[in-house]
Amino acid sequence: MGYNRTHISFDGTHHLKDGNPLYNKRFNAVQSFHDPGIAPVQDDTGCFYIDIKGNDLFGKRFLRAYGFYESLAAVADVSGWYHINLEGNPVYGNRFEWVGNFQDGLCTVRDRNGAYYHILPSGEPAYQSRFIYAGDYRYGIAVVFEHTGQAHHIFQDGTKVHDNSFVDLDVFHKGFARAKDMHGWTHINMEGEVVYSERYDMVEPFYNGHARVMDKNGIFLIIDERGEIIHKTESVQIQEQNITDENNSPEGLIKRRI
Repeated sequence: MGYNRTHISFDGTHHLKDGNPLYNKRFNAVQSFHDPGIAPVQDDTGCFYIDIKGNDLFGKRFLRAYGFYESLAAVADVSGWYHINLEGNPVYGNRFEWVGNFQDGLCTVRDRNGAYYHILPSGEPAYQSRFIYAGDYRYGIAVVFEHTGQAHHIFQDGTKVHDNSFVDLDVFHKGFARAKDMHGWTHINMEGEVVYSERYDMVEPFYNGHARVMDKNGIFLIIDERGEIIHKTESVQIQEQNITDENNSPEGLIKRRI
């Protein structure tokens, strides 16, 4: 594919491949190419889409335009937010206050009343529930926040994956999800069960069975999927010392890393 190995120039005005510009044109801003080789760009006329030669594809201008996911792209114009197909045409008649990108065949949206939910490619709701926030689906599961402020996981039909709710929550990654309760951050399994008793100020997703966490004292640790501490990272302290240069200048007061 012609857009493979392309990237955005440092100044954000055009695309490069193997270090060379793909085209002679320059834009105010460009975004990455997405399958089948279409990129959103912006100039003084507005937001639109180009091919790998820098040619305007649809002859349309938008207020906002984003990349194609699952052959649909999120755009906004004076009528609101919606999605277009690979021909640049709207795929449904509905308009929203905001839309995300399609993932796993569904897309999170915010309607004119401020409610979040997921829609099908037809623009119709995937289920009846409404939330104060809804994230993208990953492997058929998404995170939503109820009006109580509690977060939980839902399947594509809107039903709960498990009965446990949390103050904050992330999607599942390799069988585990980051979750926060009133005591701090932890990890849960697919059944919504906390997998260890400790709580942390910060946790990262597991990476090949290990996760970086930060304890209540600000120390970074590495834990395994059972919550066992397997490594403690070295901490670097910064202290202020009065150090003057040869001329005893006022700039002599510096911070030295020890």
